Amino acid sequence: MFVVRSWNVFHGNAVPPTRRGHLREMIELATADAPGALLLQEVPVWALRRLREWSGMEAHPLVARPPRRPSAAAVWLTRQHNGLFRSRLGGQAIAVLVDRKHASADLGGTQVSDPGRERRVVQAVRIQGIGVVANTHLSQMSTPHEARQAELDRVREFVERVARPGEPRIIGGDLNLIHPVLAGYEGGGDGIDHVLVAGLPAGPLTVWPASRRVQNAVVLSDHAPVERVIG
Repeated sequence: MFVVRSWNVFHGNAVPPTRRGHLREMIELATADAPGALLLQEVPVWALRRLREWSGMEAHPLVARPPRRPSAAAVWLTRQHNGLFRSRLGGQAIAVLVDRKHASADLGGTQVSDPGRERRVVQAVRIQGIGVVANTHLSQMSTPHEARQAELDRVREFVERVARPGEPRIIGGDLNLIHPVLAGYEGGGDGIDHVLVAGLPAGPLTVWPASRRVQNAVVLSDHAPVERVIG
């Protein structure tokens, strides 16, 4: 059984946002049961070097927006009120974490958003025995639907370009699309976080109940993790 899980970690914030960040608790919670792959969105750039330590997994990060200030200053200022500053100073990234039992190789990434809009990217990782797993965070819901769909189409084009002929493909992340339609892929649901699969059998999308992401009476993130079992 190989679980692909996706979580927008909201820059380590709780709901409602608090002064203190909770990113380490989120990563530890999401990896406690050893999923095959964990796709993360809205990760502060300063945290990328800590992901391996916190998760015990191999980490493949990609920066979407660099920090506006030097790393140490951005971290210090953000921690004064994590819920207020979020990614304003520390930048924003995505990452794919992979269980170290499975060999993985970073296939790079590319921008998928239109020029002039906030930079949105896709990244891809090849996981031995599974195929190409891609992670993305598309433009927010206030962006016209046509623009978000165009971004998803560019995600697909990138994945098809880096995949080998006949290789299974998985696209997950915060797509900001409800019931996304993507040729050759199945599994779009009625939320905005998805795990779309092509060329592999997969179970239905499971959404974590809010109770599963409560720690110390705090609800972690404004998104629930979603996951599918592959195989």
